[in-house]
Amino acid sequence: MASSTITADAYVRPSAWPRALLFLGRVALGLIFLIAAYTKLHFNGSWHFGDYHFFFAMAIDSYKMLPTTVVEWMARILPWFELALGAWLISGVGLRWSGLLTSALLLVFIGAMTRAKIMGLEINCGCFGNNEKLGAVTLIRDGSLLVLSLAVTIGAFLVKKRANTVSS
Repeated sequence: MASSTITADAYVRPSAWPRALLFLGRVALGLIFLIAAYTKLHFNGSWHFGDYHFFFAMAIDSYKMLPTTVVEWMARILPWFELALGAWLISGVGLRWSGLLTSALLLVFIGAMTRAKIMGLEINCGCFGNNEKLGAVTLIRDGSLLVLSLAVTIGAFLVKKRANTVSS
């Protein structure tokens, strides 16, 4: 006679869903940052390790927010920072901190883009290379990335808190 009892192992435990969603969110966000870095370092069919910062500096400078020395510094550092941040998110190590840093960075990006839009600047956003115009779509996309980043950050804090309360 067949039993109608279903074992608990046949289903994914409900407590596994937050971790699975957290994993998917952080990997997606990490990949997006890796792609953003890639588009700044590899364009026109080749790698531009030596001169990428000239092109990216023009995009940063078009926002008319920073002095030239800071623009040059940001243009040299930001693609590598995005690359490291993407890898850090994917690794999942220190996820609360990488999530907080990602959320803060996205807030800065959105703030700069919103300011440029309000000022009526018709510029390239510089988000994914040099050929993307700043507009409503870029603001919606970055706003969505911020929501994802905040979800990953909050999820990382909640999962850590839950692990601490379960173990004590």
